Amino acid sequence: MPQNRGYCSYTKVNKQTKEIEAIELTMSQDLKPLLLHAHLGGPNPFKVAIALEALGLPYTVKLWEFGDGPGGVKSAEFLDINENGRVPALEDPNTKTVSWESAAILTYILHTYDREHKYHPSRHPHQTESAVPAVTRDPQALIDFDKWTAFLISTLGPMQGQLNWYVHYNKEKNEDARQRYETQTYRCYDLLEGQLKKTDGKSILKEGYSAVDWHFYPWVMSYAFGGLSVDKYPNIQKWLKTIEAKREVKQAYEKIPKAKEN
Repeated sequence: MPQNRGYCSYTKVNKQTKEIEAIELTMSQDLKPLLLHAHLGGPNPFKVAIALEALGLPYTVKLWEFGDGPGGVKSAEFLDINENGRVPALEDPNTKTVSWESAAILTYILHTYDREHKYHPSRHPHQTESAVPAVTRDPQALIDFDKWTAFLISTLGPMQGQLNWYVHYNKEKNEDARQRYETQTYRCYDLLEGQLKKTDGKSILKEGYSAVDWHFYPWVMSYAFGGLSVDKYPNIQKWLKTIEAKREVKQAYEKIPKAKEN
């Protein structure tokens, strides 16, 4: 695994003096492995694993089951990690922090470890540091990154997630609900297809491959689970093949299932 030798920053509250100290942590071979809490039944843990793989960060995976039994996401053990009882969650011993909700986790990883803004735009769009690519200093690039991330988190993900529920898990058949969420998911795919047309299916953002692609890929690649088809979406098909071929994506989809063997 490549070593990430940048720097990450975080703040530590000195409990005795109540002063906030800025701490620079050198990322080297001494970087402690992060702990990703996951399960095999949903897309969100995989986007976190993709991010960790892309940035060359060491990490281990702990798998959890659904429910409140031993090893379950509703058990007291896991609720001490994430009181919302959902995966993914991420523990970082290097900064002594815990994050949960996939959007918050990716934001943490990017802000902490992607110091060169390889996969996300700068939060200071007017900075002129030569180390930051010019494209990441474009205010519109930041807006586009945020709005497409928000679209996945607030719309496409929830609509497809509800569709999956009514196809597989609802105790009673509810065709009206299933049809509603199928229609809404296809509406989201229509928007995604239009956006991908701008890059000929290479990436969601015109600036190129980014963490936005990580957010979308685990959801869209599982379209068949909800009985969906991408036959009428040539750019989505092309994009899925492009992202699937990425080294970090292959490694993420290999590593999480392997945790079951441990």
